[in-house]
Formats: sequence, structure tokens, C-alpha cells
Amino acid sequence: MTHILYIHGFNSSPASRKARQLQAAMQRIGLAAQLHMPALHHHPRQAMAQLQHVIAELGQPVLVGSSLGGYYATHLAMQHGLKALLINPAVLPHERFDGYLGAQANHYSGETWQLTHDHVAALAELAVPAPQDPAQVQVWLQTGDETLDYRAAALYYRACALLIQAGGDHSFMGFSSRLPALLAFAGIDSLAWRQHDFSDL
Repeated sequence: MTHILYIHGFNSSPASRKARQLQAAMQRIGLAAQLHMPALHHHPRQAMAQLQHVIAELGQPVLVGSSLGGYYATHLAMQHGLKALLINPAVLPHERFDGYLGAQANHYSGETWQLTHDHVAALAELAVPAPQDPAQVQVWLQTGDETLDYRAAALYYRACALLIQAGGDHSFMGFSSRLPALLAFAGIDSLAWRQHDFSDL
């Protein structure tokens, strides 16, 4: 049985639009119980502990990571030999977070917290060599990403299966139209989803 572990990004949550669209798609095809979307702690060490626990329970889930979640997913995929689909992933975020130190607020929960040097150090601990297997790691990028420079990810993940779309934004516009490709990558039988239209999600 295929399980999907969705890993949200920085100051995000399972209430984000992509997460809700994926959840609705899995419900529509009757596989909602095979989707796992933990609300992650803001500190990388605690977030990774949460994710390691879920992986230990599920065995070999397919990872779907967005933004900072893509960075987490890369580490976990390399550590456990898991397949990972990364959406506008952060590349070496510890090298770019100095300007973000200080007060933060989760966009969905409203939780406030402080981004510290310890957060940055914890992110650095998760750095891994760039993945080299296009069958294991697929990366979706949009050139209009206003938060992260897509070129950094295109270079870092150049040995992986890359999809680079012109325009778009950091949230990855048109994500719902790409859901069949996500389900196919996850190994879910096309009989479960090929008759469904996800464009209205």
C-alpha cells in the first residue's frame, strides 16, 4: 500500500492550499487514509523528529515536500532511500536565513515564535549531497517563484527529474492540474485516479 507523507514549508501548515488540494484529491479517489500531513514544529530538530516518527510507522512512504519541506524531504529521502517529489524546494536554507532572524508568525495557525541562530544551525545539520537518481527524486519548479530563486534548485537538483515551468509563483500555480503526475510518481495505480478531474480543487 502506498502512503504519501506531505511535508509543508516554512511558516506553513497542512491548511495550505497545496496540502488541501492533495487531501481533496486523495479523498476523491478513496485513499484519504494513505495521506499523512503532520503539522510541523518550527524548530528543525523537532520537525525532523516528528517526520522520523511518521516514517518509522509507515515504512516506505513517498515524500512530497514544499519549499523548506523540500529540504527536509531531500534529507529524509537520502537517509531512508525514499522517493521524493519536491515543489519549489529550498536549497541550503541555512545559508539564506540570516536576514530572517527574529520574530516569525505561522501564516495559518497564527503561532508566533523566534527564529534563532540555533534554528539555522539545525538546518545546516540536515545538508546532504545533491541527489543523483532521477527515478528517486523529482523536482517541480516555477520560474516566477518570488521567494526562492528557481535557478538554485535547478542547479542543485540537475541530476534529478526536473520540471521547470515558466511563470507561476512560490505556491506553484496550477498544482491541482499536476496531481495526476504526483499520483503516478507515488505509484498509485492509474485505475484509481485516471477518470477523475482535479482541476476544480
